[in-house]
Amino acid sequence: MESDVRAAILAYTRQPAYRPVKPAVVAERLGLLEEDQVKVVRRVIKKMVKAGELEYGPSHLVMPAEEGHPARENLAPKKKPKKEDTSNQVVGTFRRVSTGEGFVRPTGTPASAGRDADIHIDKRAALDAHTGDTVRIKIDQKSGYKGKPEGRVVAVVERSTSRFVGTYFEKADMGLVEVDGKVFNRAIYVGDPGAKGVKPDDKVVIDMVRFPSHTRDGEAVIVQVLGSKGEPGVDTMSIIYEFGLPGDFSEEVIADSHAQADKFDESIGDDRRDLTGETIVTIDPATARDFDDAISLRRIDSKYGDGQHWLLGVHIADVSHFVPEKTTLDSEAYDRATSVYLPDTVIPMLPEIISNNLASLQPNKVRYAMTCEIELSPEGVPIGAEVFKSAIKSCRRFTYEEIDEYLSANKLVDRPGPEKVDHLQLAPEVDKLVGDMFELAMILRKRRFAAGALELSMPEVEIDLDDEGRMSGAHVEVNTESHQMIEEFMLAANIAVATKLRDAGLIFLRRVHGDPDSRKLKSLTNFVRELGFKVESLESRFELQRLLDEVERDPRRHAVNYAVLRSMQRATYSPEDEGHYALAADCYCHFTSPIRRYPDLTIHRLINALNSGKKPPQSMDEYFIWGDHCSEREQRATNAERELTKVKLLHFLENKIGLEMEGIITGVERFGLFVTGREIPAEGFVHISSLGDDFYKFDRDSHSIAGFQAGNTYRLGDIVRVAVANVDVEARELDFRVLGHVARSQAPPGRSSEKKSKSSKKPKDKRESRGKGKKRRR
Repeated sequence: MESDVRAAILAYTRQPAYRPVKPAVVAERLGLLEEDQVKVVRRVIKKMVKAGELEYGPSHLVMPAEEGHPARENLAPKKKPKKEDTSNQVVGTFRRVSTGEGFVRPTGTPASAGRDADIHIDKRAALDAHTGDTVRIKIDQKSGYKGKPEGRVVAVVERSTSRFVGTYFEKADMGLVEVDGKVFNRAIYVGDPGAKGVKPDDKVVIDMVRFPSHTRDGEAVIVQVLGSKGEPGVDTMSIIYEFGLPGDFSEEVIADSHAQADKFDESIGDDRRDLTGETIVTIDPATARDFDDAISLRRIDSKYGDGQHWLLGVHIADVSHFVPEKTTLDSEAYDRATSVYLPDTVIPMLPEIISNNLASLQPNKVRYAMTCEIELSPEGVPIGAEVFKSAIKSCRRFTYEEIDEYLSANKLVDRPGPEKVDHLQLAPEVDKLVGDMFELAMILRKRRFAAGALELSMPEVEIDLDDEGRMSGAHVEVNTESHQMIEEFMLAANIAVATKLRDAGLIFLRRVHGDPDSRKLKSLTNFVRELGFKVESLESRFELQRLLDEVERDPRRHAVNYAVLRSMQRATYSPEDEGHYALAADCYCHFTSPIRRYPDLTIHRLINALNSGKKPPQSMDEYFIWGDHCSEREQRATNAERELTKVKLLHFLENKIGLEMEGIITGVERFGLFVTGREIPAEGFVHISSLGDDFYKFDRDSHSIAGFQAGNTYRLGDIVRVAVANVDVEARELDFRVLGHVARSQAPPGRSSEKKSKSSKKPKDKRESRGKGKKRRR
């Protein structure tokens, strides 16, 4: 599709009578009027500009690149400029750091390359480029700053955004805004004091009129006042605007949702299998409001005569029934692409009348589902799978905590728990179901890891809020057996559905996780060896998993897990057949959460088409566009969630200067230490200059800084006592002051050059879990 659009754009813009117009007008002139078609045109034009086939003129008008074209002559200055030498020019994404300097990562750089591929830009050569902007640069020399190529920005191709959030203040009778997160080195001028009724210390949204550069200050206008900083909810609104997250649904979308509600009467049509008589349950967080997956499980006689098999039913909310293609509702769902789970609010992909009611698999109500039934051998080997439309009635809603209590009370897990859980009052068939679910899930889990699947123990912070919405504390979520049960069943369903679509020869949005770059894995191997771990090459996934198992109870596990994560590519959505490295799956997709993920909805629609004997028209180009869009939206949501968690932690600590806590050294650099609190999981920085009791020297090989006096050594994984020294919420910075050691990091057995010691308290462990209404982003 993109190739056809590109050819049409070239033909149109090369006409002698062509006059520069905006991308949307180009789409209109080509007869591409649908919203999705206009998006394709914009995307193709952007690629053509990067490739030098087109150019952006004044006011973002599309211009032909050929010299001498009448369209260029009409817009050109009287004196025709010399043709610029385009050799050694590349296009990429700009990132500015606090010193004013910048780095550009060329477009198309593999994720595995990381910052190694960045090109350094001196602050005097960055023009007015801002972090996230797409820029064209000229490489001046192949080696400069820290061995990186040196370049200069010659043009800003596209702005990432023109709106920013900051704090308003007044100085010398001028209104100024300090943009959050040290985005700009200096405050931005916003006109006369008191504009829009704004008061000092108000959080505001500004729209840039002129971006700052090395030689001039920036200028903007205030477009919205969010409220006084520190008020409940203002930090959340700030993050929503900072990341451009969607707001309320439009009246048209709400009307479309109500129209779908009016049609729903809980009747079971001939196109659905009636499963309302089966024992089906849901297991979700206590705070969950939408339930998009339910489970059934029973034993059946094998048709192969080898005893009884498992029949696992994974029942997923049939969102496709309520969100028809090419409707206003569908267009909005695609644009959002994902629900966003912030600590104190949820920004849903679909209006609540659908996400929390019509499609939600609420207990004791007839609900439409897309069911994936998988037959498995007693050892958990998949025998076959069937996917079909169904109607179910969940008979029980469980929380994770209830399942964990059940497992402990019935001695199914080796963990202290209540002697009995009478408050659950389980019917015999439900009691049997839960026990069977645990048995099968652990079988599947064991098989997965035996096949080489990886499990990263990454800490995920959950914010605790009081009744007024203020943060009262924070904790690290723990991935218990109840979470693992649901995870195994969801993974099994996703693999089964992806395999069915692949075998049918359909193009579909896969969840891909490419193999890591071998250079990254070699560097990772050297890193963990320097920490004292005896490992073979971590290019073996089995050796990598052995390492992850070994560090699970080690204070250095966070550092190791972060290093492993950095060596991996990011999981994305794509129609390419790349497989999923971390899951050791050669075919995988997301099928199990269509209430909150648009890719899952596209999978449901393909299953419907396949079951009806139709093969829908498919375009690889279109699926690439969908995959890029959904991946970008997912990353935006993840970044927003993490940033708001960080802001709330900083607000919580803002008035607690001097508060003491234990922390783990999670990073050691030449300029200081990064420490993550154990009771309050916030990461802070200890500058090396604040360690005033000695003169410290950085040792890269041992990941430590050491003083001249005996015992004055701080290394990765050490548990230390720290105090809050400084909090700057607007700059998103937290500084700690070290009070002393609690315990040294423990070297692995066999490393005789270092003494072994045990920490006085084991840190909590957490694998990436579903969280507050969330499910894993595998």
